[in-house]
Amino acid sequence: MSRIRTFQELFRRDRRRGDLVFALAFLALALVLLAAMPTETTWVKRTKLFAQPAFWPAVSVVAMTVFAALHLLGSFSSPRIPGRLQEALYWARSLEWAAWFLAYVWVVPLAGYLLSTLVFCPLLCLRLGYRGRTLLVASGFGLAVVVVFKSLLSVKIPAGAIYEALPPGALRTFMMVNF
Repeated sequence: MSRIRTFQELFRRDRRRGDLVFALAFLALALVLLAAMPTETTWVKRTKLFAQPAFWPAVSVVAMTVFAALHLLGSFSSPRIPGRLQEALYWARSLEWAAWFLAYVWVVPLAGYLLSTLVFCPLLCLRLGYRGRTLLVASGFGLAVVVVFKSLLSVKIPAGAIYEALPPGALRTFMMVNF
């Protein structure tokens, strides 16, 4: 019995740390979706209400906005618990990985798929704290990914702008087509 009470106290104490931040972000997303409704959906004349293309998206987005606003009101009325900012910053740490991905997507058209992958795989391993032989394994993995995607799966990825610096001829064509 004391074990359950201890778990409930722990849960009750820590359950609302980042709730306010989440409620604000969720309401902001709901309002953006609500503002986009007129341009993203249409109401068709002489069509039944439930058959309207915009009806169910409107119901869901309006409900999302109402419940997000109620969640925000509940967050404001809940007791202030220390640690909300730390939890929000902990959540924001995941945005770093989205930034790495966006950088990779931005670099591929410039440096080419092969070079970008061979650079980013070890860089991500360095960011994770790996050193030594793991960087070689990451480079091998990057090379394997390029070979599998470009050669075996025939995925069409535009050639990098860096390949245009090669002299015209067979090497340049080979690099642009395969890497």
